[in-house]
Amino acid sequence: MMEYQAQPDCLAGKTILITGAGAGIGKTLALQCAQYGAAVILLGKTVKKLEAVYDQIQTIGKQEAAILPLDLNGATEQHYIDLADTVKREYGKLDALVHNAGLLGVLGPFTQIEKNTWDEVMHTNVTAQFLLTKSLIPVLSLAQQSSTIFTTSGVGNAGRAYWGAYSVSKFATEGMMQVLADEYENSTLRFNAVNPGATRTAMRASAYPAEDSSLLKTPEEIMSTYLYLLSDDSKDVTGKRFNAQ
Repeated sequence: MMEYQAQPDCLAGKTILITGAGAGIGKTLALQCAQYGAAVILLGKTVKKLEAVYDQIQTIGKQEAAILPLDLNGATEQHYIDLADTVKREYGKLDALVHNAGLLGVLGPFTQIEKNTWDEVMHTNVTAQFLLTKSLIPVLSLAQQSSTIFTTSGVGNAGRAYWGAYSVSKFATEGMMQVLADEYENSTLRFNAVNPGATRTAMRASAYPAEDSSLLKTPEEIMSTYLYLLSDDSKDVTGKRFNAQ
């Protein structure tokens, strides 16, 4: 899907919630979705960053965005239930959910992983996605067609030394996607996963501090796969893993 050409307004009339929307891939995707006509719900923990993205979307002038501040590592199940109620009340449905937010943790030998690091990575990358998806499935079911995109990684289907908790969390992410896709195979809900690949983001820089980031793809250059999965062109595609590069 790297060569996919999105049609103008291919997301018109859709409401899309993106986690980690304040920076990196999430920010770029939010702006792209707005450009293609979607009403975007920006979810993240840093209000100032979300407000900056909101302001940029306002200049596009198609649909007004919304901000939902939420710290995935500290939110309770009730927070997600309340969030779903808010989305249903304000929009009537949800056409797409993009799980973009993630936590890298600390890279190093398995035996040196501290429990609090393990717990934080698993909570943000797995438990929070479980709770958010669970709460929003009834709202996603109200859309004519809905798409949920999980973010995976190259270390999410082939374990890599020293990637510890992050790698394990991405295996769990892919498993969650596959379970949901199988459960809802004969429905209007679809679930897929995208591996962004080596992209010029803050998380990539923290994992590879000595890397020449100018050699990496920018978030803008990997958007076609996301746009394909968010559009109705992928309405029959579920349970798949896509590489954005």
